[in-house]
Amino acid sequence: MGEIMLKLTDVSKTYGEGEAAVHALKKVNLEIEKKEFVAVIGPSGSGKSTLLNICGGLDSPTSGSVFIRGTDISGLPDEKATVFRRENIGFVFQNYNLLPILTVYENIVLPIEIGGKDVDTVYVEEIMTALGLDTLKDRIPSKLSGGQQQRVAIARALATKPAIILADEPTGNLNSEAADEVMELLKKCVRDFDRTVIMITHNEALIGDCDRILHIRDGVLTEEKHNER
Repeated sequence: MGEIMLKLTDVSKTYGEGEAAVHALKKVNLEIEKKEFVAVIGPSGSGKSTLLNICGGLDSPTSGSVFIRGTDISGLPDEKATVFRRENIGFVFQNYNLLPILTVYENIVLPIEIGGKDVDTVYVEEIMTALGLDTLKDRIPSKLSGGQQQRVAIARALATKPAIILADEPTGNLNSEAADEVMELLKKCVRDFDRTVIMITHNEALIGDCDRILHIRDGVLTEEKHNER
């Protein structure tokens, strides 16, 4: 048994009340170990994004607990939760979320600077080289392809040395070639940088190389498949 990076205990999430209530998650229990690459798949409205937001501390469960590295983040005050999230969780979104006026390098180190920490320039350069961004460091996002912008987003997620990287439909806006490239980079995060990656996707063609595949439907984790490494 490896180190548990993420643990959900009886996590439920309900939006609204009474007859209008939507039960987005229903008593979800889950453990994910260090250096696992986990895919979460399910139809639209199944609870995928709610699950990812709760894992990342962007939303709170109605009931149950969320532990990251043994810390119950569902019980943290807002300010402490923000700091913990910044230091332990990296996010990769479908729409990249890069700041258009900043260069590639400035976008990558922005979360570190917001946190008031010193930038480990050697580590950041290592990330940029590994992700093929070292020659693009002075470009702004509008001068990059979609695949290149997503590489910057992955580098930004790695830069704070998080415990977990959460990727929400990271290939949703990319063609098949760029999507395959992003999947290779996410595997590199696990293999070369010892990160845990949890990825939401609706594209089952992308999940073959993941260590585990979780299926969610109507807020319930209904199936779990383990792939051979």
